[in-house]
Amino acid sequence: MAKESTTFKEIAIHERIEKEKARLNRQFTKIETKTKKIVESLIDNAAFMTITLQDLQENIKKNGVVSEYQNGANQYGTKKSPEVEVYNSMIKNHVTIMKQLAELLPKGKAKTEKDPFDDFVNNQ
Repeated sequence: MAKESTTFKEIAIHERIEKEKARLNRQFTKIETKTKKIVESLIDNAAFMTITLQDLQENIKKNGVVSEYQNGANQYGTKKSPEVEVYNSMIKNHVTIMKQLAELLPKGKAKTEKDPFDDFVNNQ
């Protein structure tokens, strides 16, 4: 039987992904139109991976990096958890996408917030 309703957890994940997309999109408001399609796809994937990685991190913190297994009556032990394997693979792809996105950011002087501590140190 097909799943008919969307669970609360699925809605929350979708909302978190959309929020992350919006956050990333704010960084690319001044890009060229021809670059926009590339950026949209990268942002979609980056947002999905960011939220998935956060969830995997929580799972790994809760359950650890190893899991027990049993193959048959007498064969058992521990192995790297499936979450760790997925995390390791996905984090590499996430870093690659974020690097690509960073390279597509408009060149120019980056905005920096003024730090009151810097003012204090520089005035001494």
